[in-house]
Amino acid sequence: MTGVSTELRTADSLLVLLSSSPECNGQDTVKQAAGEDRVREGHTHTLTCNFTTSSSYLTLFWYKQEGQGSLKYMMKVYPGSVINSPEFDESKFGAELVGNCLSLKMEVVNVTDSAVY
Repeated sequence: MTGVSTELRTADSLLVLLSSSPECNGQDTVKQAAGEDRVREGHTHTLTCNFTTSSSYLTLFWYKQEGQGSLKYMMKVYPGSVINSPEFDESKFGAELVGNCLSLKMEVVNVTDSAVY
């Protein structure tokens, strides 16, 4: 942990913290790993979640929440298709759906990406 503190003091914006909501409950379930991910600025990072559903019409969404702010809609994911919100450029933010696993890929991560997803 000492190395992390030193890096943060000597270089602004070196690490980005990304965390995820651990679980949504209901008839369908979505599970993500709890906690925070530490990511070096400028690197690529992928968040994943696993889900179960009884629906045959699958539509999944990614949202971003900064601090205690409101949720920002990022994208809608269908089997074989991803539709990004204009605020979340597809050259930086992408998603992939494989079976019951949904991933969010962020390119060139920076401090402004610190949030709950």
